[in-house]
Amino acid sequence: MRLGLLLGAGGAQVKVNMEAVLEAERLGFDSVWTGESWGADAVTPAAWVLAQTTRIKAGTAIMQMSARTPAMTAQTAMTLNALSGGRFVLGIGPSGPQVIEGWHGEPFGKPLARTREYIQIIRTILERKVPLEHHGEHYRIPYDGPGATGLGRPLKSILHGDPSLKIYTGSFAPAGVRVAAEIADGIFPIFMNPDRFDLYEPHLNQGFAKAGNSKSLAQFDMAPFVKVSLDDDIEKARRPIKENLALYIGGMGAREKNFYNDYAKRLGYEEAAVKIQQLFLGGKKAEAVAAVPDRLVDEIALVGPAERIKDRLQAWKAAGRQGHVGSMMIGGASIEALRLLAEEML
Repeated sequence: MRLGLLLGAGGAQVKVNMEAVLEAERLGFDSVWTGESWGADAVTPAAWVLAQTTRIKAGTAIMQMSARTPAMTAQTAMTLNALSGGRFVLGIGPSGPQVIEGWHGEPFGKPLARTREYIQIIRTILERKVPLEHHGEHYRIPYDGPGATGLGRPLKSILHGDPSLKIYTGSFAPAGVRVAAEIADGIFPIFMNPDRFDLYEPHLNQGFAKAGNSKSLAQFDMAPFVKVSLDDDIEKARRPIKENLALYIGGMGAREKNFYNDYAKRLGYEEAAVKIQQLFLGGKKAEAVAAVPDRLVDEIALVGPAERIKDRLQAWKAAGRQGHVGSMMIGGASIEALRLLAEEML
């Protein structure tokens, strides 16, 4: 199983933990991943990492699709991949309506249809078999809508990209998993219980079947985000994970449209998900954090003393042997924890 290091989307100040990146590269980690929300972007830190490393890959988890045209994303990916000697991996996703409409000022639209069009356009650009033309619901290239000059013409990329460039999507809802399995090379489930592959398997198989090219898990990377908190005090170790879960389950979306809340329910925590959301949206954030079940934290994260983490890693190893997980994207880990994971997994 491969290990990846999550750097996250950053906070009020832009920082790239190069000590952790260089240690991950030394330890044999496969990749480093950057993210974005409505602050720092994902591309600049990825370029920063690639410029200061020699072996480890760097990817975006994720670049928000509505923030960039598909052609601009393809240009960025091709450029970073060329300058790094083929070490860039592209991760894209729809984000959510609060960010896309509230920050970027773009319609959220139909995220699955957008994803399908977006990847199709990028692959056409990378392959360079024909000049780029696309006539879809979200993108029309050359543009021929209101305000068009009529002067646009189909173009081929001047830069020759790598048609085998891997494209991942941020997917965990059933429909998104199906689309990813059909057209992408991997997905990032934001939380995952390694013992609950049943939540993904039927949707993956439906997507693979639709791809129509004998596609299977052998050609597809399940790459869940896995938070790690190494501490002899188990309650202290769980605390940052609970805070993160409370934010996503409770506040990352409207009451009637929160994908993370829906996912927590599918994981078997319907009552807790409802309670966390009510508390969080009611301004009772500390109570929302306290309402996150210990069992949920223990299932989807690695928390506690070293021996406890080693014990829970057995479930992840089993998932890897079964092909259910190809990469673990490690977030929040100390240098000591990175070394522990490398020793156990690599």
